[in-house]
Amino acid sequence: MSAVAKHNPASSVILLREAQPHGFEVLLTRRRDETPSPGERYCFPGGSVHESDYADGMLHRCHGLSTGDARKIVGGHLPPRQALGFWVAAVRELFEEVGVLLAVKETGEPIAWDAELQVRLLEKRAAFRNGSLSFQYVLESENLYCDAAGLAYFSHWQTPAEFSRSFDTRYFLAAMPGDQAPLAKWSPTGKPGVRIEGSAAVAHSLWLAPDRALQLFSRGELPMAFATFASLRALADFGSVKSLLKEFQKEMLGKH
Repeated sequence: MSAVAKHNPASSVILLREAQPHGFEVLLTRRRDETPSPGERYCFPGGSVHESDYADGMLHRCHGLSTGDARKIVGGHLPPRQALGFWVAAVRELFEEVGVLLAVKETGEPIAWDAELQVRLLEKRAAFRNGSLSFQYVLESENLYCDAAGLAYFSHWQTPAEFSRSFDTRYFLAAMPGDQAPLAKWSPTGKPGVRIEGSAAVAHSLWLAPDRALQLFSRGELPMAFATFASLRALADFGSVKSLLKEFQKEMLGKH
């Protein structure tokens, strides 16, 4: 068996937002103690790619990237369907972990993220998390599509094979939608009978500029895996979300 085959395929999303008066911040999360590695370390939202992420129905719920183009970006050793599954898993995991949904209409137009849609999706997210609804159904019920074009491919990391759970992870960049917020930041809507819950998988989350995160890491105040550290170091070379996405979206376009 090859070294790649021993690793579990996974996706991770580096969520970005502009900072004031300049620069940008990234969302870092720390998983709850009972969840598997990376445990107490801070990382970016993400998780394993499932077979359901590249099932026919799920792939039909993707907009902005074909299976063939996805394969060219992540590597020709993967079947085209499985390649696009990395993008689907990135969208699904971000929604599952922090409640942010990178989705568009069938035409590719942005969705109108109003309070009613927010509440409906929160309720469906809870059902999705407990296994009574699939992610595909969540999208179909609202006539939404994964915004694959909104995810810029960033990097590829593998954990050492000797770990009990080792991952073959693709990292993506995405701008934080202006009309959404991570669950940890949301507050009750005030509507009768509606309660906004935090993420069941995430114990703590925070927005930090890459340089600031690296400073905290160097002082031993922000533990993180090497892939997270290396990603933040690369991000620190950019001055804005716009310049960062422009660079990596350009690289994506050059590969297909």
